[in-house]
Order: sequence, then structure tokens, then C-alpha cells
Amino acid sequence: MSATAIFSISGPNYLFTSCRDHRVFFFDPSLLSSRCSSAVFFRYPYGTHKKTRTSSSTSTSIFAPAFKPYSPVMEWQDCTVKMDIDVPISVAYNCYSDREAIPRWMPFISSVKILEDKPDLSQWSLKYKAFGRDIEFSWLARNMQPIPNQKIHWRSLDGLPNRGAVRFFPKGPSSCVVELTVSYEVPQILFPVATALKPFLESLLVRGLERFANFAKSYSSDSTR
Repeated sequence: MSATAIFSISGPNYLFTSCRDHRVFFFDPSLLSSRCSSAVFFRYPYGTHKKTRTSSSTSTSIFAPAFKPYSPVMEWQDCTVKMDIDVPISVAYNCYSDREAIPRWMPFISSVKILEDKPDLSQWSLKYKAFGRDIEFSWLARNMQPIPNQKIHWRSLDGLPNRGAVRFFPKGPSSCVVELTVSYEVPQILFPVATALKPFLESLLVRGLERFANFAKSYSSDSTR
């Protein structure tokens, strides 16, 4: 059961605290008449404040540690695209396993470098011009244990938070379906365009798989020589 307590403090402002989510905020009651709110939210751990009662039974003062600004947590976004690839599933799998070749067909990946002493780790760089700005990010990724001809998946260890998986489904002796899922936390610099980011990235991933389809065909030809 949630409850809200109101305490008078110095000045015309009021302080509200919610027993459910333990948040505290201040606001000017004159704003209520205009049906708008400019409340500034602060985190306040429940049960850690001090209360001192005055002679008035309706007046309470609160003395608390310094407040920290309350910032909303950005949810992760997931993008999934898939495409028919006209190469055997083993070729598609081996081609995608070549991480350092990914910049040759994925539009926004500028470089991938496998660490010599730790081949399951790789350093990635992203460079792309979008939304009127030059976007650049980097991260260290770990390739998780793959399932040959079925799944490749990874997660970032530092830098841009992301994770993803590539799944391979047989369609015939000389074709397969490649499904790519990328999950990421929206960077703060892109908060203003967060709603447009997902469809934009999906279009880039589709373009990437289209280029991968052609790259895999040439990869298959080179491997048979």
C-alpha cells in the first residue's frame, strides 16, 4: 500500500515523500492551478532521515544528507533482422566467425582487432555520421562459447554497453537463414533521438546482411580454391 506524507519546510515549497519507491521531491504548490509540474526529483533512501517535531502537531522539519539528482535509467533496445543467404550454412558460419573481416561489410563498424594473447577478446570501433553528428564509440567484447554452424554470441566488457547473437538456420544444401540480434544501451549523447535510433539501426543491420550475403559468396569461392 502506497502513502504520501506532506511536511512543511521553510519557504512556500512543499516536500513529498513516497513510501513505495522512497523518492522525495520539492514543488511549488502554485503550479497546481496551471496543471503543470516542474518538480525536481531526488533519490532519498527510506528510513535514513531524521525528524524533529516542533510544538505544532502539524509541522515537521526534515534534516537529511545531501540529495542526489534523480536520473531515469535508459532501457536497453533490441534490434533483430534476418536474411536468406545463398551459401551453405557452414560457409556463412565460418565467414561470420572472421571477426576482423566484419568492417568489410557492416556499414558502421570501422575496425575489429582480435587480442593476440586472448583470441576470445576483440577491440571494436564504431564510426558513422548520423543525426547531424559524427558518432564514434569503442568497446572490448568477449566472444562467448559458440555452437558451430548454429550460434555466435558476444557481450561487451567495457566501453559501449552491448551484446548480441548471430543464429544460423539451414534452408537447403546451399542456402541458410542468418538472424542477427543486437542489444545496446542508448548512449547519453543519443538520448534526444532514442526513439529514432532503433529503426535507424535496423536499417543499417539489413544493409549489413545484404553486403554479408555478397561477401559470403566471395568468401565461399576463395575457400574452395
